[in-house]
Amino acid sequence: MQVVKDEELMIDTKGGVTSPKGFQAGGMFCGIRKKKLDLGYIYSSVPATAAGVYTLNQFRAAPLLVTKESIEQDKKLQAILVNSGIANACTGEAGLQDAYEMRNVFAEALKLSPHYVGVASTGVIGVALPMDRIVEGANDIVKPDHLGVEKFQEAILTTDTCVKHISVECEIDGNKVVIGGAAKGSGMIHPNMATMLGFVTTDAKIDYKNLDFALRNVTNNTFNMITVDGDTSTNDMVLVLANGEAENNPLTVNHPQWHVFQQALNKVCSELAKKIARDGEGATKLIEVIVKNAPTKQSAQIIGKSIISSNLVKAAMYGADANWGRIVSAIGNSGVKINPSSLKVSLGPIEVVSKGLPIPFSEEEAKLYLLQEDISIIVNLGIGEEKATAWGCDLTYDYVKINASYRT
Repeated sequence: MQVVKDEELMIDTKGGVTSPKGFQAGGMFCGIRKKKLDLGYIYSSVPATAAGVYTLNQFRAAPLLVTKESIEQDKKLQAILVNSGIANACTGEAGLQDAYEMRNVFAEALKLSPHYVGVASTGVIGVALPMDRIVEGANDIVKPDHLGVEKFQEAILTTDTCVKHISVECEIDGNKVVIGGAAKGSGMIHPNMATMLGFVTTDAKIDYKNLDFALRNVTNNTFNMITVDGDTSTNDMVLVLANGEAENNPLTVNHPQWHVFQQALNKVCSELAKKIARDGEGATKLIEVIVKNAPTKQSAQIIGKSIISSNLVKAAMYGADANWGRIVSAIGNSGVKINPSSLKVSLGPIEVVSKGLPIPFSEEEAKLYLLQEDISIIVNLGIGEEKATAWGCDLTYDYVKINASYRT
């Protein structure tokens, strides 16, 4: 497989969903939240090939059902309307009709067919949307006053402490191709999608089958490899829109530069995933778990997620406690068959386990390392050639405080 190095991709940390040609975005306050922007949109100048991945929670929120139906009709979207503050989940038939109305009103405001519009919601579960405010906002948000990608990035947040966005530029068929993204997510984050919304745009030309394949492949290695608290939400969704404005030759898995597009997309999604993990509710640290020399990629992913999901590991990392026993326990509890006598574990550059047994190390040096904001746990299984990376955060007192009063 050909590999594109990061330095061969032009990464813009200030970029976002409007970095590719033909996209605009905006946001406004419509009255759902207290004095915060709570309604945002993305719009493509032409209908864009669209693909999505959705939560595995059995209580899928109404917006997911409506958006999935929109995409299935023509495999395209031209606009997305997003509200924060209320999730429109567990709201029954009334909530489903509200999601349809949200879609239809915005479609009418943009003079589009309803199936060219997707909708997304995030916030409190089991509460009805204030449709009078949504309707008024959907009609008003298309005005120039509300234009601006920064406004969109803010409007989709809930308990997030920062906006999350990036863009990556690459060259395909001699043409500049750009992929941009924005996401929200802070709590209720767990592998297999979480209370997160991800929006990815690109001006690449690609059909639905290949775009869907690329998104699912990338999601398995990025958004599905993060955790904050082990809870999978009702509203998780990642959407990608490709409007073809870059005028490259149509991308397929057989295109000679398919790997370039795939890795640029992976870069956007992995950076967004890490930003979500770093911004976990109450978090002070980003924890990266690297599992290597595993028998299969899946086994490496399972072990990585087992470690990053362990509350005991997360609490130890918060306390800068080099308690490697918790890491080994999470590996052993993962369900993956390993050879304990081949296991090595390191906390960053400090090796703490070799051949499955503890080795002497400086507790002081380990503590200094674990006091950093970005830390790595490296697991070498020594029984194969596959690897995977998972991301998460520490577990702090503030996580409990935030979630003890989320509704009130």
